[in-house]
Amino acid sequence: MSRQGRYQDVGENMRVKEVRISDTDRFVICHNPEAAERDRHMREQLVAQLAGLIADTDKLSDFKRGELRGKIADKPGLNRYLRATPAGKLRVDQAKIKAEENLDGKYLLRCSDPHLSAEDIALGYKQLLEVERGWRDMKQIIDLRPVYHRLEERIRAHVILCWLALLLIRITETTTGKTWPHIRRELDRLHLGTFTGRTGTFQQVTTLTKPQRDLLAKLDIPAPKQVVSLQPTPR
Repeated sequence: MSRQGRYQDVGENMRVKEVRISDTDRFVICHNPEAAERDRHMREQLVAQLAGLIADTDKLSDFKRGELRGKIADKPGLNRYLRATPAGKLRVDQAKIKAEENLDGKYLLRCSDPHLSAEDIALGYKQLLEVERGWRDMKQIIDLRPVYHRLEERIRAHVILCWLALLLIRITETTTGKTWPHIRRELDRLHLGTFTGRTGTFQQVTTLTKPQRDLLAKLDIPAPKQVVSLQPTPR
């Protein structure tokens, strides 16, 4: 981290800096500005919560402070910013906060290939993360569960259907710039209601919200008709 050198942009929201240890041992420091902002925000929340818990604890007895320290120790997120003085007083560890600030949004990659560029190393690792994310999405978002097939054509069909579902999610996310959970949450609010009266029965779609209209427009999907069907009561 202390090596001199500038970061170079290798893609949207990705900067890298290479540090060579030897001819075959290389390290690439990756920095994600958005992740750095998230890390900073989460740390500020934890520190504020910890500061509130230990406020005025100097007035407590040693037993009560020890009891509180034990409770905080069960919360790793708060405990890593807690410091106890030689006298047993509870304080926020400012040195720990300063050390973590230097690591916000950064992770380290190690590579032994002398021919790959720092950009290829970083983007290759990012692709591996996308593959792992795909498996998580199939289990959680698509809600895929084990299906046991005996015939080869059914196995192939099952794999293709899973791949198509994941592909549609990725295309939708790329086109709209939104995550699939956000898109699904917005579109799940679109309902079709059936109404029956003396004159007949009709089906009507709920009024589109602006987020729903924006999503459909970006995906080039025509907005549904307000009234889907109308069946007058026979006379």
